[in-house]
Amino acid sequence: MVSDILPPNFLHDRKIRERYPVIAGIDEAGRGPLAGPVVAACVVLPEGVIIEGLRDSKQILPKVRKEIFWEIVQKASHIGIGISDPELIDRVNILRATKQAMVEAINNLGTRPDALLIDAIRLDGIDIPQIPIIKGDSVSASIAAASVVAKVIRDDIMEDYHERYPVYNFKSHKGYPTRKHRELIRRYGPSPVHRMSFKGVGDGQTEIEWGGDLN
Repeated sequence: MVSDILPPNFLHDRKIRERYPVIAGIDEAGRGPLAGPVVAACVVLPEGVIIEGLRDSKQILPKVRKEIFWEIVQKASHIGIGISDPELIDRVNILRATKQAMVEAINNLGTRPDALLIDAIRLDGIDIPQIPIIKGDSVSASIAAASVVAKVIRDDIMEDYHERYPVYNFKSHKGYPTRKHRELIRRYGPSPVHRMSFKGVGDGQTEIEWGGDLN
């Protein structure tokens, strides 16, 4: 049987399609870092599409992840993106900002799926059936696809920030906080893209004149 040779995460989604023919996976990147936005992606993979090596984006090497990203872009029927910037994160907190980015991604999808598969989060104000899945990016191919898309887009944003603010080495510090990143913040003060509400960022820092290069 065809189902016997499907990767487990694609087989998982195929079973859900028996009840909900069009499913969209949702995931985010950037909840934990000290700087930059949180990026959410909503992805619809058509029935029958298989992407070799697709799994949790954190388990994929960057070069391979970028290749899988472009395969998802080519094969997905719909992709929606939502972004919450550091200012919003500081204003409403990271969980609310993450949910807002996810809702924006759904609204930008360009179609109405029959169900949403979400990595362990339930969204308010959405009248589409939701299926929260713990460790969803490891269980569902659709959520894994959203994980890859969100991760690649956020990493590209942080690469751009690295060019603007090289003293923080955002190429290496785009993920979870490191001791070195905190040391750089203490030395140079936070940049305009740091999250001032996060511990160790906005307290007792010096200032840098940035010259308005975020505009």
